[in-house]
Amino acid sequence: MKRLEYRGYDSAGVATITGGALQRRRAEGKLVNLETRLKAEPLNGSIGIAHTRWATHGAPTEGNAHPHFTDGVAVVHNGIIENFAELKEELAAAGAEFQTDTDTEVIAHLLARHRQEGMGRGEAMHAMLKRVKGAYALAILFEDDPSSIMAARNGPPLAIGHGDGEMFLASDAIALAPFTNEVTYLIDGDWAVIGKGGADIFDFDGYPVERPRHTSMATAYLANKGKHRHFMEKEIYEQPEAIAYVLANYISLIENPADPIPSFDFASIPSLAISACGTAYLAGLIGKYWFEHYARLPVEIDVASEFRYREIPLSPQSAALFISQSGETADTLASLRYCKKLGLKIGAIVNAAESSIAREADAVFPILAGPEIGVASTKAFTCQLAVLAALAISAARTRGTVTENEVQALVRSLAEMPRIMGQVLNSIQPQIELLARELSKYRDALYLGRGTSFPLAMEGALKLKEISYIHAEGYAAGELKHGPIALIDKDMPVIVIAPFDRFFNKTVSNMEEVAARGGRVILVTDEKGATASKLDTMHTIVLPAVDEIIAPMIFSLPIQLLAYHTAVFMGTDVDQPRNLAKSVTVE
Repeated sequence: MKRLEYRGYDSAGVATITGGALQRRRAEGKLVNLETRLKAEPLNGSIGIAHTRWATHGAPTEGNAHPHFTDGVAVVHNGIIENFAELKEELAAAGAEFQTDTDTEVIAHLLARHRQEGMGRGEAMHAMLKRVKGAYALAILFEDDPSSIMAARNGPPLAIGHGDGEMFLASDAIALAPFTNEVTYLIDGDWAVIGKGGADIFDFDGYPVERPRHTSMATAYLANKGKHRHFMEKEIYEQPEAIAYVLANYISLIENPADPIPSFDFASIPSLAISACGTAYLAGLIGKYWFEHYARLPVEIDVASEFRYREIPLSPQSAALFISQSGETADTLASLRYCKKLGLKIGAIVNAAESSIAREADAVFPILAGPEIGVASTKAFTCQLAVLAALAISAARTRGTVTENEVQALVRSLAEMPRIMGQVLNSIQPQIELLARELSKYRDALYLGRGTSFPLAMEGALKLKEISYIHAEGYAAGELKHGPIALIDKDMPVIVIAPFDRFFNKTVSNMEEVAARGGRVILVTDEKGATASKLDTMHTIVLPAVDEIIAPMIFSLPIQLLAYHTAVFMGTDVDQPRNLAKSVTVE
């Protein structure tokens, strides 16, 4: 359970079968509260299920925490049962008494009713799955069977771990890593009966099926904070090394255009669709600029929760890229499946090569960031950008839209990036800490940028509000006068991301508009920009002058550190901010 804390949760619980009876302990809040409960009231047993809950239906209280018990059935559930209201009404009319506000409890009641009707455990499981609609990863105990756990998957991931005379079940292979590296991934519609000697897997229609075993790489992900206060801080400082590793794997892709990407030939693609959620979507927005600017490849992009429902008329000759740190994001996976039905070639940019999105893609582009435990993404974001930059340059070379000299110049810029990132991280922390102390006094903030700095402004605002809970918005600097300027006063700090590029002079005009109305400008620029700007700012962060293609990765560092140190000064839970989950497996 501790190894799944990084996903985000607000209550936890565990149940075992002890002396022929189901017993459980639950607690609101963090796992430490459940640990305290278990020290006072230990649980015994050789079989059990446990859960860290991120609230969807019902408040994050102990009463709504999983596992849920009903008449000898215990259930834990990731996902959302979409027809729970209809089922709850039907079950209540038949005499069922509900104890929680959750959608999950209908599963326990359905199973209990089927058992009362004389069904066996497997038969009851199959009948229940035929009734529920929505997304679920389930682990179920029956009180009269202390030798097996039942599991089912439709949407959220579920992995079975194979041990020696023992078996495991988890929503992420990283949780299984201390116990086994032999993993079987259930696919949508699968359900399983797991005993200590193995697992029997069935498809949705109840027929036995075989699923392959994989050797999981998650054993390498036994992460710790090292000398850092938080995982987020550690992951920010890991970026130079992580980016160097990414580039070592992708520069050859640029330099060897004769080696085609399997199922992903940029030369023959008329257009590209990109979809993702949250920070990954903002990485995709920056990637759109690169693909269109360097490769002259038109890009359609939207957040996955909208993309999947827009019914976009995409050509089967086109391709689609889906970006996800976890590779399990529910809306992104659904968008991938929509594109696959249309016949598009699918590319996945993921950090988890064993994830659902990776397994369903035609081509996988791993971001190779290593474990990212902090909920607010940092190194995964810059590694996503590095992969997108490499793909955009590769596409440009393949499509003949850049010269060989231009390709080599771009590659040299990418190769310089780890050194420059290290230089920036080693030099800017003291001034960022001073600025963060000041920023922590405000309730609102505005971020502005143009070109690729516009998505970066949105990413800066997202980071600040995610972990410090300061309200922040990111805008295209040219849109300032079309509404947001009404908010400008002495209590509105405005963080302007403005490298000395082709947009710089226009961005300076927007800064002047802010200053003229009493706004407090925090300028993030480079040496040339600092020299060219004559504006009296609240603070100016000066970075090295870099090529346009690597500027988003370099300029992401101060906005990450600013959010981090502001949150530290405000005393928030930096690694596990309230209400957030690392891997969002519900729509």
